Amino acid sequence: MPAVTSSVDPFLFMGTSHLAALAVGLVVAVLMIGVARRGPAQLARAMELTLGVLLLSMWPLHQWFYLSTGTGNVDNLYPLHLCDIAALLGALALFTHHRGIGEFLYFWGLAGTLQGVITPALTLDFPSPRYFMFFIIHLGVVIAALYVVLGLRQVPRASAKWKAWLGINIYAVVVGGFNALVGSNYGFLCRKPPTASLFDALGPWPWYVVVASLLSMVIFLLLDLPFVKSRRSLR
Repeated sequence: MPAVTSSVDPFLFMGTSHLAALAVGLVVAVLMIGVARRGPAQLARAMELTLGVLLLSMWPLHQWFYLSTGTGNVDNLYPLHLCDIAALLGALALFTHHRGIGEFLYFWGLAGTLQGVITPALTLDFPSPRYFMFFIIHLGVVIAALYVVLGLRQVPRASAKWKAWLGINIYAVVVGGFNALVGSNYGFLCRKPPTASLFDALGPWPWYVVVASLLSMVIFLLLDLPFVKSRRSLR
């Protein structure tokens, strides 16, 4: 396995493989939402379960990859990155249709995980297993977030954005404390990703963490805007 991965080209931002992954994600999202709205209920349920199982399987598969290639370390040993937790939320939202879980998924998935899709913290390109696992979990979370809102038509409640923002700050405090104890970098709370990302525009550590928290609130407010009118009409 190490010999195979070492021969893979470095991942190129907005290169062919990146654009292809984005295109596949868009097609799957449109298909799932369309089936949920107009297709057979059994097919919609099968697609929900399939995506949910895929999301749950990504962390164990990542561990297999790290063990097989000898690339495991303290930064990938535990499912504590935001995308790992969002993947669990995505699977639970798809399995249960729980509205509260879906609300967290919507805000965390589109404000956080989507940024990872656009600027991937990825070094190995197609056809590395890491490439597939990275985009399955990140695109899967984004697709699930869109599906819950647009496919299942679960409109986030007015309080959802505040709960999501409180939750993401609790995550930062808890995981930041864990990072300090074991020397890890989950959530990129101690160091920026090695590849280009939005964090690069937010200043040095620790200020980029503070700015990211404030920016997430702005993004949550923007994500909530499409539903303000629909909530008023339901009163």
